[in-house]
Amino acid sequence: MDKYDKVMDLAKRRGFLWNSFELYGGAAGFFDYGPLGCTVKRKIENLWRDFYVLNEGYMEIEAPTIGIEDIFVASGHVGGFSDPLTECSGCDQSFRADHLIEALGIEGVGALGTAQLDEMIEKHNIVCPECGCKLGKSFEFNLMFQTKIGPGTGRPGYMRPETAQGMFVDFQRLSRFYREKLPFGAVQIGKSYRNEISPRQGVLRLREFTQAECEIFVDPDVKTHPNFDKYKDVKLTLYPQAQQEDVAGTTIQKTVGEAVADGTVAHEFLAYYVALTNDFLISVGISPEDLRFRQHLSDEMAHYAVDCWDAEVKTDRFGWVEVVGIADRTDYDLSAHAKQSKVELSVYIEYPEPIIENKFIIKPDMGKLGPLFKGKAKAVGDAIKELDAETIQAAGDEITVTVDGENFTVPMNLVAFGEESVKISGKTVVPHVIEPSYGIDRITYCVMEHAYDEEDLGESTGDDEDDENRVVMRFKNAVSPYQAAVHPLMGKPELSAAAKKLFNEIVAAGIMSDYDESGTIGKRYRRNDEIGIPFSITIDFDTIEKEEKPVTIRDRDSMKQILVPAADLVSVLKGLLSGEKTFEESGEVVSR
Repeated sequence: MDKYDKVMDLAKRRGFLWNSFELYGGAAGFFDYGPLGCTVKRKIENLWRDFYVLNEGYMEIEAPTIGIEDIFVASGHVGGFSDPLTECSGCDQSFRADHLIEALGIEGVGALGTAQLDEMIEKHNIVCPECGCKLGKSFEFNLMFQTKIGPGTGRPGYMRPETAQGMFVDFQRLSRFYREKLPFGAVQIGKSYRNEISPRQGVLRLREFTQAECEIFVDPDVKTHPNFDKYKDVKLTLYPQAQQEDVAGTTIQKTVGEAVADGTVAHEFLAYYVALTNDFLISVGISPEDLRFRQHLSDEMAHYAVDCWDAEVKTDRFGWVEVVGIADRTDYDLSAHAKQSKVELSVYIEYPEPIIENKFIIKPDMGKLGPLFKGKAKAVGDAIKELDAETIQAAGDEITVTVDGENFTVPMNLVAFGEESVKISGKTVVPHVIEPSYGIDRITYCVMEHAYDEEDLGESTGDDEDDENRVVMRFKNAVSPYQAAVHPLMGKPELSAAAKKLFNEIVAAGIMSDYDESGTIGKRYRRNDEIGIPFSITIDFDTIEKEEKPVTIRDRDSMKQILVPAADLVSVLKGLLSGEKTFEESGEVVSR
């Protein structure tokens, strides 16, 4: 078994996650989160909210998961949200054509067209991995789930392929909410849907998945970040275009400030959110040694984007996996929706002080154009105003303009022009969008894989912890499914009563805890280790007989134990969970 198999086996046994619809044979691309997995996932989401809502100040919205067709026509999903599909001529199984090629270790196929993919499949003699038969021609398969809104023929709709579009469509409302002051942003955490061709990578490739996305609307001319100093000295592991194109293919280490100064990352605003993403991923339990930021190559970057970086996490089976994308999408999204909806999506930015500019002004004499052109006079005048200075200045005695396909010749003595000083109080802009987009399911799996550890204990450790090996989920305290577990040493009524009393006090203090009195204490410790509970509290006869009522706290990672008075238990646990004190500082260390 590789690490993926071990993590998934534990996940299913201990209630983290399992395949959906098991009763009916299941379906690829769907997973259920069990009690513990749901808790870990929710804690990751809430920590994300702390970063983006609490600290960054971007408020959360909730938009429908079904969208009308116009939204996805504007976004480009109806016309271009597809993957290359090839079908087996023997067993009729469907496969991602590019994935079959990548399975041979060939890189850089993501940007190839279907004809090029077919050439490579033929060149490398790639056949169906299920039955060995010949594969058919590749074609583009749209990944959206289509539906009908309403009965009968209904209105065409789609399950959203990303949460972002809801925030773009709500731009006008959000702009008013933030009093039209850039930069501002909104976040959304929710389900998205993609009808993946062949989801064969467990929770890394799902047909229904959770995204956490932030859309930050900024002044196109101001991409410095007011809090850039917070991260400018943080060192990141970067994998820029130049390093990817080099034969060695090595990553580089740079501070955030250096990466912006030398142009590795396009600007401060983007770099700030690359660094914030690094901070977040480490805080939920991703190993810094297995985290890098890869820049999109020129042939995979969207044509409208200024710069794009993916946070990638190294996994045991699947190698480097993208878990976050951070992109400067310019004004593409708002401009696309403005064009489709025919509604201007812009913000007026008032200057701190008005500026004076010399502008070339064209003034047609409308009093004389009226009798000359009758009902077309206004349109002719507007057409003249649209001409540039060079055209006007080069005109002789007359100038010709076209209105609705008809040419009109205007005497130049009816057109005044020249430079004037104009006071300008501000500008109207279509904001650019900085988008950090997080795949919560992928992050949750990677957190579990990085937390998974097998420890060789060697000799017996006592307390029935006599296995030579133990499995430990070394979750960060912030995402552990339980923060503590309470146990009576044995199933005596007086011990159980004391243990339940302490358990209730701990829970009342807001510490999510488990109560377990089944099996030996050693087996209970092992169960706690496997599900990642950081601290186990044991109540024995000393707790009910001695004046100070000592209880034992066991540390998951070191297996060390301390004694603390029962009256201090809640405050000690809070200090341990917050990291204010080390384990040894928190009580009397006892030998096991």
